[in-house]
Amino acid sequence: MSNNHGEDAESKWTCEYCTYKNYPSSMKCTMCRGVKPLFGEDIYRLREPSPQRCGSNAASGPVITLPETESFNLGHENYSQNVPSAGKWYCEVCTYLNYQNTTRCVQCSESRPQMTPKHNRQSTASHLHESLEPLRLGDPPPQPNSANTSPKNQNNQQQQLNPEGQLVEKWSCAECTYENWPKSTKCIMCGHQRERHNVQSQQQERNNASNLILPSPEYHEVRGLPSPPHTPYIHQAQKDENASARRSSLRSDSRNELIPQSPNNYDHERRLKQMKKHIDWCWLNACLGVVDDDSTPVVTYLASGGDPRRSLTHSEVLLLNRSSAFDVGHTLVHLAIRFKREDILATLLAQIESSGTGPKRVPSYVAPDLAAQIRRHVTNSLRIRKGPFQCYFVTEMPTFALPAEIEELPAVVQEQLLEELLDREAQNQLEGAGNEPAALNWSLEITERLGSRLHALWNRSAGDCLLDSAMQATWGVFDRDNALRRALADSLQQAGTLFYPRWREYEASQASLLLDFTLEETQWQDDWENLLSTAAQPGSALEQLHVFVLAHILRRPIIVYGVKYVKSFRGEDIGYARFEGVYLPLFWDSTFCHRSPIALGYTRGHFSALVPIEPYSSRIPALASNVTGSNSPVTQLQTTFMPLMDRERKLLPIHFLIQSELGREEAILKQWMDVCTTEGGILVAQQKLHKRPLLVGQMVEEWLNHYRRLAQMNEAPFSRTLTLQDYSSDGDTEDE
Repeated sequence: MSNNHGEDAESKWTCEYCTYKNYPSSMKCTMCRGVKPLFGEDIYRLREPSPQRCGSNAASGPVITLPETESFNLGHENYSQNVPSAGKWYCEVCTYLNYQNTTRCVQCSESRPQMTPKHNRQSTASHLHESLEPLRLGDPPPQPNSANTSPKNQNNQQQQLNPEGQLVEKWSCAECTYENWPKSTKCIMCGHQRERHNVQSQQQERNNASNLILPSPEYHEVRGLPSPPHTPYIHQAQKDENASARRSSLRSDSRNELIPQSPNNYDHERRLKQMKKHIDWCWLNACLGVVDDDSTPVVTYLASGGDPRRSLTHSEVLLLNRSSAFDVGHTLVHLAIRFKREDILATLLAQIESSGTGPKRVPSYVAPDLAAQIRRHVTNSLRIRKGPFQCYFVTEMPTFALPAEIEELPAVVQEQLLEELLDREAQNQLEGAGNEPAALNWSLEITERLGSRLHALWNRSAGDCLLDSAMQATWGVFDRDNALRRALADSLQQAGTLFYPRWREYEASQASLLLDFTLEETQWQDDWENLLSTAAQPGSALEQLHVFVLAHILRRPIIVYGVKYVKSFRGEDIGYARFEGVYLPLFWDSTFCHRSPIALGYTRGHFSALVPIEPYSSRIPALASNVTGSNSPVTQLQTTFMPLMDRERKLLPIHFLIQSELGREEAILKQWMDVCTTEGGILVAQQKLHKRPLLVGQMVEEWLNHYRRLAQMNEAPFSRTLTLQDYSSDGDTEDE
């Protein structure tokens, strides 16, 4: 039977899937599109020609059409193989299939290997097998052995090296076998958590590597930590040194400075948290405060019992991260000298030179914020007088005294308080230690019966002690802002036409009386200019004229109790000390000034504030019965009696009196102060102790609370009821 095609029905072939009989010329089943079986067919005739490549898609790669089978003539050493090469050649670098007529790889531009036609297919298959092996990113990359290494091959090699040229080990995920970067803690593909044994094994492999940089041994010696894995120690001391807010970000920056940057820094992060508990941040902030010219952290460090002789260690220098400012072995004094911080240097030297082995804890150190507010208040209270005598003066005139609650503390705590508050060395010298005659507290009648013992407060040295002692005797703080020094320098400049004649006449009379010599006018002018320059320069030592001008600024008399002679460090007399005496504001009207004086002590070129302890009100009537001849009766105000005589019963000299005023010293004293005589015949001046200003009261209360807590810890429970004053202390914390 024949059909339209003229072919026999028996010559049709049966489809293996739907049993439909198809014509011999059809290669697929007409019904189900099944492939015609190739039994008895000429496979060389059935091979489709290779697709031609157009030039437009050369850049994007050829379009490959793979035949179902590929046969080779076995008689000509060809064989049939199920590989999708289609006569193309494999690139040895990227395994891309390139056409036979290309001489370089389309993807990576690698040159085509030179091969004989006989071994072309076998070598291609072998290279394909090697190219399809799993990539081991942990192995060292092969070094290029020829000058024509492709750029892509170089990029692949560089991706396995860190910026320091060291091999980076990736870790394989246990779930999806994806190779992740060392710093990742989870798999990027499946999110599986990294296993610890992978980390340990990679660390062991890095320990065996010979091309890695070891961490700095000094880091582990200083910190006392076990050696980390062999990872590069990254030192960041060359960061920008002018960055602001170094002290506030010190703790966050220290994290990057001490911990080596390793692929796994979990152990070092844990050690850093433990190490932070032992870092003295107060000490590091004090070092930064010296460099940044901020005395607050320095004062806080000294008030907390810090040693000014402490030196920086290697680890602390790394924490501070400013190699141009900090060196190993430097102390706060070194830093203050290096950066010319005169004010901070004076504080440190005074702390070092102060008597006693323990730290000093004055009220302004315990409550620095309140002390700063007091200093600002004093600065705002300064005014200048209009008219011919243009001198600065204060509008408020308080008097500082130690609180009576000190006597309620236990003996041990009370002794600690006085040791941390007073200048024991100055106290002993003024009270006549050794062969020196006593200039202070020499009368038992005044100290015991009248309860008017004066105590020398500790303060700074290096030239600012006079202004500090004057500020302490009135407000209980130091002159850290140089408010009194500026007022002193400006008053000498603007009112020099009045101060100079009295000063010159007084100095000339003293020179002719004691030393029997005179000076020329040019010499007087030079000395005057020197006095003006030292008054305006912080840290410069001041003279008698400055005390005299200071009495006008404070608008009250100043009584100085001092040693007779200035001694050397060997104890030899090297000069006559002429500071002892009374300084009166003679250029003011007496009604414009305060009649209650303040007392200062002078020893070996250093001034100290002399303050009493407030007497109890119950003792006031007994004190009043021991004094007679007072210009005003002794009232219920707390009163301290200061002698106007030395122990030889001679009147203290009144400085800067001119010739017309000599011989009337006692009358002048009674004109400017409330003067009375004791039963023993000692002329004394009355110092009235009024209620403290609010800020001063809060500062003293916080200072007392520190020692009250010490007393409660030493004697628990504290059975006695504490007597508090009528003002409260805002901002008391348990951390003080």
